[in-house]
Amino acid sequence: MRGSGWVLPAAALLVSVLPLGAQAESSSAEHGPSVVSFDWGAVDTLEALGLESHIIGVPYQAAPDYISHLLEGRADVGGLKSPDLDAIAELSPEMILITGRQSASQEDLQAVAETRDVTLGEGDYFDALSDKVMGLAALYGAEAQAQERLETLHADIESARASLAEGTEAVVVTHNDGHYSLRQEPVVRELLQIPQPALPDSVEPVSHGSRTFYPLKPAAIAEMSPDVLFVVDRSAAIGDTPLDPATLKEALGSAGGEAIRVEVLSPTLWYLSGDGLKSVRAQMDEITQALLTP
Repeated sequence: MRGSGWVLPAAALLVSVLPLGAQAESSSAEHGPSVVSFDWGAVDTLEALGLESHIIGVPYQAAPDYISHLLEGRADVGGLKSPDLDAIAELSPEMILITGRQSASQEDLQAVAETRDVTLGEGDYFDALSDKVMGLAALYGAEAQAQERLETLHADIESARASLAEGTEAVVVTHNDGHYSLRQEPVVRELLQIPQPALPDSVEPVSHGSRTFYPLKPAAIAEMSPDVLFVVDRSAAIGDTPLDPATLKEALGSAGGEAIRVEVLSPTLWYLSGDGLKSVRAQMDEITQALLTP
C-alpha cells in the first residue's frame, strides 16, 4: 500500500487571495455574482458548493458528460475558443470566468463584465486547487463549505492512494489524430503518486511557444514498458475521429509491449475539464477503478 504523510494545505483553511481572491462582501451564499463560466472545473466546484444557481451561461458545445445536466436553464455562450460576445452581453453577467483557452478574447470579454482567469497556479497541485476552490467560495461567503469539501477530498485521495499496489507504473498520453504525446497529469502523478517509467533517450522534446511536448511513438511506449497506458483522447473530445484502441494495442504488441494494458479515459472529462471539486474526484475514481479492476 502507498504511504501517506500529507498535511492539509494551509491554503485550504484560509480565504484565498490568489487568482480569484477578493473576498465577497456578502456573508451569505444567497448573494454573490451571476457568472458565465468557460471553465468546467469552476462550474463543477460551484455545483459542489450548492452555488450553481449563480451560473447563467456556459459553452454548450464543450460540455463534458458529467456536467451536461447543468445546460438546462442556462444560456449557450459559444465555444471554448470562440465566445459568443452578443449572447454574453445579453445575459448581463456580473462576472466571467475564463482560462487560457479564452486568452484571445479576454479584452472583449472584459468589456462586457469583470473577467477572472481561474487557471490553476504553479506549484503543488492540491495547494493550487485549494486556492481556486476557496477563491470561488469567497465570492459567495461559502468558505466553510469549501473547507469541508476540500478536507473530505483530501481524505479520499489518501484512501485511494493507499488502496493501490506498490510498484505499479503508468504512462499517460494525449492522442491526437493518430499521434501520441506524454501528458503530465497531476491527479495521477501528484495526488495518487503513481510512478512513471523513465523516458527513452530517443524521445526528444518539441517546443511550441512556451510549451514543451514529448511525442511518443508506440515503440517508445513499449520501451518504457508501463503496467498501464492511460490515454486522453483529444480527438474524441473535440469531435474528430476517436482513437481505435485495437490499433494502438497492435502497434504496442509489434514493438514488444503486448503486456501493456491500455485504458482510454473519458475524453471530455480529462481534456475539456478538470481542476474542480467534482472533476478531480471523478478523475481520481476513474484511475483507481481501472487499476483495481483485474
